[in-house]
Amino acid sequence: MRFSVIVPVYNVADYLPACMESLLVQRCEDWEIILVDDGATDGKCPALCDEYAARHPELVRVIHQANGGLGAARNTGIEAAKGEYLLFVDSDDTVAPDTLARLSEEIDRSPADMYLFSFRYVDEGGGERPAEPVSVPAPGRAVTLAEEPGLLLEPPMAWNRLCRAALFRESGVRFPGRVWYEDLCTTPSLLLRARSIVRLPDAFYGYLIRQGSIMRSSNLKRNLEILNALDMARAPFDEAGLTGQYEPWLCLLAVTSVLDAARRVLTVDSKADYLPEFVNYLKQHYPDYRQNELLPGLGRKKLLLLRLLEGKHYRLANTLFRLAKLL
Repeated sequence: MRFSVIVPVYNVADYLPACMESLLVQRCEDWEIILVDDGATDGKCPALCDEYAARHPELVRVIHQANGGLGAARNTGIEAAKGEYLLFVDSDDTVAPDTLARLSEEIDRSPADMYLFSFRYVDEGGGERPAEPVSVPAPGRAVTLAEEPGLLLEPPMAWNRLCRAALFRESGVRFPGRVWYEDLCTTPSLLLRARSIVRLPDAFYGYLIRQGSIMRSSNLKRNLEILNALDMARAPFDEAGLTGQYEPWLCLLAVTSVLDAARRVLTVDSKADYLPEFVNYLKQHYPDYRQNELLPGLGRKKLLLLRLLEGKHYRLANTLFRLAKLL
């Protein structure tokens, strides 16, 4: 079997039909969909999953389990998967109708351990905007992380890449459960272990921006979990004795990740007493981060935010975010 599409499901009855519709129209014969009901409590999702399996028994499998979080649900799918390649799709998102057909063509053309692709932001009104393009490596060329360390700066989500199942099984890498930023904990380790990585220009994935999603949760302090995720992202490089080789990129990964998490807090609460912890992490783990030759590549907006965080100008940052939203 070529593909296993793993879909964790938890209290998303309003969104799962659109996700499944985008999958069921795929032009592919040798594949499966694994719906992992992660202890949904909405009274709808478990039955909805079973309904899809009953209607498409040759294609859809359902696994019901006690709630363990997004990472645990993905891990269950990994263990159950029969496909050579794994595609992770969050149950409130969608994929383009030609996704599996195009990925299958790429596998035939250039077999690799991992394929990266782009995505679109989709709002609940149907509006779309593309994600910011990342320029490395050249599309279609198979590389390793050693050849293109800038791959560490690609968005680290599980769902913007296709991975060979053996990459997980041979390495033992799994997603942590019940944490935020579980993708950042995991993806750098997979990149380091992948023997060949191909980047594709296609925007196969539609990421839904909705109020109830995990990353828009009102539990703002959980954004500090990105600091532990950064420790986990760095750990395999430390263990392999490769931290020095990748230090500039790991440092920039830490800076961009800290800025991303701090921005989520600042847009809502500029008085959060834990805001200094973001810059303190950089100073402790990357004391020379300001001398990183890659830092100017962040662009003016991110460099301005970094300066505001360093100077503890939180109210000003909050005001600028509000003005940008109005404009």
